Amino acid sequence: MSVEELKAEALRLNTEARAYLARALLASLDALSEAEIEKLWIDEAICRDEELDSGAARAYPADDVLARARARRN
Repeated sequence: MSVEELKAEALRLNTEARAYLARALLASLDALSEAEIEKLWIDEAICRDEELDSGAARAYPADDVLARARARRN
């Protein structure tokens, strides 16, 4: 079963079951070692780099992103 299939199944659960599952999944992240966390961040960075290279994602200057975020907050 793929992650997307699992996600779709989980979203079919009732609210209480989804909350229980979310707590369990979040708690499982606390048990990760520093090396595992670093690997996850590296994997995410590689994925984002590939999205930029392929054109699936677009980069924006940090100042622009922060200005838009501040404007939304107000």
